[in-house]
Amino acid sequence: MMDATKYGIGYYQPPHAQYRWVHKDHVEQAPAWCSVDLRDGNQALIVPMSLEEKLEFFRLLVDVGFKEIEVGFPAASETEYEFLRALIERDLVPPDVTLQVLTQCRDHIIRKTFEAVAGAPSAVIHFYNSTSVAQREQVFKKSREEIKKIATDGARLVKKLAAEYPGNFRFEYSPESFTGTEPEYALEVCNAVLDIMQPTPEKPMIINLPVTVAMSMSHVYANQIEYMRDNLKYRDSVVLSVHPHNDRGCAVADTELALLAGADRVEGTLFGNGERTGNVDIITLAMNLYTHGVDPKLDFSDMPRLVEVYERCTRMHVYERSPYAGALVFAAFSGSHQDAIAKGMKWRAEHRLHRWTVPYIPVDPHDINRTYDADVIRINSQSGKGGIGYLLEQNYGFDLPPKMREHFGYTVKSISDHAHKELSAAEVFEVFRTHYLNKTAPYAVTEAHYIQKNGIYAVVTLQHGSDTKECSAAGNGRLDAVSKAIQAATGMDFTVETYTEHALERGSTSQAATYVGLHWADNTVTWGAGTDTDIIVASVKALVSAINSKAQENREE
Repeated sequence: MMDATKYGIGYYQPPHAQYRWVHKDHVEQAPAWCSVDLRDGNQALIVPMSLEEKLEFFRLLVDVGFKEIEVGFPAASETEYEFLRALIERDLVPPDVTLQVLTQCRDHIIRKTFEAVAGAPSAVIHFYNSTSVAQREQVFKKSREEIKKIATDGARLVKKLAAEYPGNFRFEYSPESFTGTEPEYALEVCNAVLDIMQPTPEKPMIINLPVTVAMSMSHVYANQIEYMRDNLKYRDSVVLSVHPHNDRGCAVADTELALLAGADRVEGTLFGNGERTGNVDIITLAMNLYTHGVDPKLDFSDMPRLVEVYERCTRMHVYERSPYAGALVFAAFSGSHQDAIAKGMKWRAEHRLHRWTVPYIPVDPHDINRTYDADVIRINSQSGKGGIGYLLEQNYGFDLPPKMREHFGYTVKSISDHAHKELSAAEVFEVFRTHYLNKTAPYAVTEAHYIQKNGIYAVVTLQHGSDTKECSAAGNGRLDAVSKAIQAATGMDFTVETYTEHALERGSTSQAATYVGLHWADNTVTWGAGTDTDIIVASVKALVSAINSKAQENREE
C-alpha cells in the first residue's frame, strides 16, 4: 500500500531567491556541451560497451560536434583505462576535442587518473565528492568541515600533479548530490576549491552542479543555479555547468531553466541514457534550441544514423515516442491531424515559405534526414481523407477530387480496420489501383471512334464478359457521347457528376490522370480513375472504371 507520509522535502531553496530568470522566455544561445555517454551512460548499461564499440561511439560523438567528451573513470576500470590509452596512443582525438576523465577526491584514484591521461593533447580532470545531508550523515558519517576537507585536499593534489605531469590540463569540480545539499554549504565548498585552484579568465575552471538525484520541481533548481552564479568567487573565471538526471522526468526542464538562470555548460547523453531514469537528453535539448531558431552547435542532420549506432553499441532501444528521434514522433494517424498537415505542406509550397509553420510538426523532418511520406502521414483505421489523399499524391502523383478523396479515404480506413494493421504507401496505392483505376471487368471499351456531327457522335465497341457489341450516341463532348452510348446499350441510368483531369508527368508522351464520379438513379455515387497518354482514352477508362465499381457493388449486395 502506498504511504505518502514517509516522504518529505529533501531539497533546499537558496536564501532570498531572486527569480530573475523567470523574465526570460527562451535560451538565446547554445551552451557548451559535454557528452558523458562513454562514462555515465556506459556505466548504466546492462552490458557495457566493448573497446571497439566505445571507439565507434566516440567517433560518432566527434562527428556530431562535441568538443568535450567524458570518456570514463580510468582509475576504477581496466576497460576504461585501456579505452583512454587507445584514444591517446592511436592519436584518435581531434585537436579541437578535449577528453574529460572522472575521479573521486581520493589520493590513489587521483594519481591513477593522471597516469591514465598522460599524453592527452587536452584533458579536463573532473574531481568530485558528495556533499548532501543524506550522504554526510548516512554514508560518510562526517561533519561539514570534514566533507569540505575531502574536496580541498583533492583540489590540492590535483593542482600539484597537474604541475608534475606534462599536458594541457583544465579542471572541473562537482559537489555530487548538489540538489540535496544546503545551497550555502555547497557555495562554501565550491569557493574553497576555487581558492585553491585559482582560475583565471585565460584558464577558467568548471564548477559543475549536478542533479545527481532529482528532488524538486525545476524552478527550485533554477533558483539554486542563480544563487550559485551570483555568489561564486572568480565568476569571470568559472564555467558554470549542470548535469541533470531524470528521476522526476524533468531533466530537460531542469536544464532549460538552469540555462535561463545562468548556466554556461551542459553535461548529458544522447537519448538520455544513464543511471536509473537516465541523464538529460542532449538531443532533445539541442533540437529544442533549433526549433526556436538557435543554432545548437551540434549536428543532428542524420538522426536515423544516430539511432542505429546508439542502439547497436548500447543494446538499448530508442522509444518510438522519444522527442525528435523516435520512429513515430512525426507520425500522424488522426484524420484531422493528417488533413491539417497536408494543407500546411501545400500552403508552404504555394507560398514558397522559408519559415517552418506546418501544423502538428514542430520541425521539418527533412532537417534530420526523415521523410514526409514514410514518417509523417501514417495510415490506419483512424486516418482521414486528407492524409490518405496526400500520401497518394506525394508518392504516386494522383490528385483526387475532394469527394473522391473522401470516398477513397473511407475505403482505405475500412480495409485497415478489418485487417487490424497499418497500411504502407504501396498498400494504399494497391487499394486505389484495385478499387478505382483502369478497371476492365465486367465492362471494357475496346474501341471508340468519334465523328463531328451535331456535337460529337461516338461509335463504341463495348465488351461485357465474352459478349461484344457496338453502340453509338451523340453528346456534347466525347466523354458525354461515350456515356450515352453505354447507357443506351445496357439500360444503365447515371449522370456524370464529377470530371477532373491532370498530367501525371511532364512532356508530350506524359501520362494523364482522369477522375469520374457517376450519380446513379438509386442516389448512389461511384468513382473511377483512368490513365493514358491520350487524355480522351484516359477519360473513357475512368468512366468505365466507375461503371465497374457500380457493378461490383451490385454483386456484393
